[in-house]
Amino acid sequence: MKIFIDGDGSPVKDTTIEVALAALVEVVIVTSIDHYSLKEYPKNVSFVYVDKGADAADYKIVQLIQKDDILVTQDYGLASLVLPKGARVIHQLGYEYTGENMDGLLEQRYFSAKVRKSGGRTKGPKAFTQADRDKFKEKLLELLN
Repeated sequence: MKIFIDGDGSPVKDTTIEVALAALVEVVIVTSIDHYSLKEYPKNVSFVYVDKGADAADYKIVQLIQKDDILVTQDYGLASLVLPKGARVIHQLGYEYTGENMDGLLEQRYFSAKVRKSGGRTKGPKAFTQADRDKFKEKLLELLN
């Protein structure tokens, strides 16, 4: 089992690494070369850098992820692509994407995109809080156990 992180802009990288280190689980952060970092990470953390492009990291994750791996992402579309592979997918707010909730999430995303395309506005995400981080950590620990 590995934990993959959709790394472009994820606010829970450090929390994921902390939990994975304690559980002796490998973490793979897939991110754009634009986010290259010289920061030192624990030995259980590796990076896969991809070219610039809207979905380059997503395609690489779909290619690499396997059954029973865990993916950390806020991208519903990416989640819908890896669920059929037998991976578990968790959002940074601490809820799990499942086959049961995916259709509704994708439908909501579709209608929001239609509103924006026609000139309307939709709400953006709320600011990420410590309570959100705690809920994420609790859910990740649950998935690992």
